[in-house]
Amino acid sequence: MSADRATTETAGLMDRMYRHQRHIYDASRKFYLLGRDQLIAELDPPPAGSILEIGCGTGRNLIKLARTYPDTQCYGLDVSAEMLATAGRSVARSGLSERIHLAQADATCFDAAALFGRDGFDRIVISYALSMIPPWRGVIAQALRTLTATGSLHIVDFGDQRGLPASFRVLLNRWLTLFHVTPRHDLPEAIAELSRIEGAESRTRRLLRGYAIHAVATRRAA
Repeated sequence: MSADRATTETAGLMDRMYRHQRHIYDASRKFYLLGRDQLIAELDPPPAGSILEIGCGTGRNLIKLARTYPDTQCYGLDVSAEMLATAGRSVARSGLSERIHLAQADATCFDAAALFGRDGFDRIVISYALSMIPPWRGVIAQALRTLTATGSLHIVDFGDQRGLPASFRVLLNRWLTLFHVTPRHDLPEAIAELSRIEGAESRTRRLLRGYAIHAVATRRAA
């Protein structure tokens, strides 16, 4: 299967899934997409910096990022046109259209210069998106390649759940399967390996007894 066909099929799946869900997405996901606001609070972009969110969905995180860091320019990409339509309306209502820029693209092979007129970003955020993208390692690799020389990649997603009761893990994973979500249990190993390849240093920490994982990869100073 060609990359273009795979991207088209993925976009179609996401559009079908979220055509109706997008209207209640933020209200429902706040109860179980945990750790997003902590990631945003710890982002610490440089003055007048740039922030990209990969898999920006409804734009919820982008709006919070723009408000938290008012001297930054924020960018978001998503493969789903339906989600981007919702994000565009939310950004317009927030009055942040001059600072938040959206584009439709494949997270594994996007061209930042063509989409946004930038060669790289000071901070890249991926929030609960890797667990929905089959070639998720390719997303991490592309994000690392798109950082500025001193930039950092910040990821939060479902963790290995090792510290949670077995009955809860069973119910959680059944629920996630309904939405084509697969926790990436080997995320710590994958980001460590990919970071070494791309000249970055990584660290990970488990949140809420393994319910979620927070990973950061930072470019090494030259």
